[in-house]
Amino acid sequence: MSSQTARLQRQVGLPGAVTIGLGSMVGTGIFVSVGIAAGISGPSVVLAIIIAALVATCNGLNSAQLAASHPVSGGTYEYGYRYLTPWLGFTAGWMFLLAKSASAATAALGFAGYFSNALALPSAVLVPLALAAVLLLTAVAASGVQRSNLMNAAIVSVTLFGLAAFVVSGLPNVSADHFLPFFAPSSGEGHAVGAFLHACALMFVAYTGYGRIATLGEEVREPRRTIPRAIVVTMLVTTVLYVAVAGVAVGASGASTLGQVTAGALEARVAPLSIAAQGFALPLVSQVVAISAVTAMLGVLLNLILGLSRVALAMGRRGDMPIALAQLNCAGTTPTWAVWAVGVAISVLVLIGDVQLTWSFSAFTVLIYYALTNAAALRLPTSQRIFPTWVAWTGLAACLFLAFWVEPAIWLIGLGCIGLGLIWHAIARALYRPAI
Repeated sequence: MSSQTARLQRQVGLPGAVTIGLGSMVGTGIFVSVGIAAGISGPSVVLAIIIAALVATCNGLNSAQLAASHPVSGGTYEYGYRYLTPWLGFTAGWMFLLAKSASAATAALGFAGYFSNALALPSAVLVPLALAAVLLLTAVAASGVQRSNLMNAAIVSVTLFGLAAFVVSGLPNVSADHFLPFFAPSSGEGHAVGAFLHACALMFVAYTGYGRIATLGEEVREPRRTIPRAIVVTMLVTTVLYVAVAGVAVGASGASTLGQVTAGALEARVAPLSIAAQGFALPLVSQVVAISAVTAMLGVLLNLILGLSRVALAMGRRGDMPIALAQLNCAGTTPTWAVWAVGVAISVLVLIGDVQLTWSFSAFTVLIYYALTNAAALRLPTSQRIFPTWVAWTGLAACLFLAFWVEPAIWLIGLGCIGLGLIWHAIARALYRPAI
């Protein structure tokens, strides 16, 4: 291993950055979480997707200007240290690790759900399949970012083709009756406004793959130009795609059916789009969707492992995590120990086996993380600012507001995790001398 203060090589251009963003974003959010959110808010999940996109755009623009002004691995963890306080910087890194590990576990379980549904496998294989996927893609991530990017490009191509086939073939099946009443919780429980805001919080997570681009700030060429452009392009493409797919899914099958699938009420669990596509007239669409879902979830899982390992690398460098996580391989391209540590953490969460629980926990923690992103953007010097301050204020307020619309038990657990993290931070300060 090379020195822990070594820097990663700049190997990623604009096309690669956009591909990484799409690979991180287009996956669990549309193939799994749209079903979870539809089960909560009913047809208004389509509007929730748009609201979540607006909030995510504010966060994406602030992530872009922060990454452009401070292009190193670590994302908001580094921005928090630089522009806020060490405690808030650590909290950002800790929230990122928790949020994205939960998202990665959801992606692994989603992959297993679609895969087992396509092959009519028993539900008992879900967790073993998910664990196998985590192990395989952790090994891929440990092999280096360029090899990972080649796999990512192939995955994105298959995913976009499958979703396009779903939209085109499903349009004739859309019925206006499935959108009425529009603001009506599918479960029949809870207030419509609360259910809608809960869905907004859950769908926000579906857009947070742009943060993957920011965490690669140290590996992107010309970061001040490349990172903002890549985030904007990725957000535009993803928003249009999400609205089209969700509109067809709800219009063709009804929000309650999508919610039942992700809740495990139907035999084919965690595969809402495959269930919706089974009623389409065009043959084999369900199978095409299943293939694209499998590849998409694998792509998301790969990119999350890469992003998590870069934040763990940054935290190891500063002594907020064991300094072994800051070590690079001999070529200086991969933080090998950090990659494998992340793989183990995701595997532990996979054992929970509940996509609603892991996704809801991810929603709360990632919203807190991006609230800190926006707070850091407010501290940027005028000379380094690319976007006006109202963008940061809007993102900050929206994230803090939406975070507490998830289930109370989830955000109480999340607050407890923040407290535990800060206790660890104090211990780590005593155990590890800062690595940089």
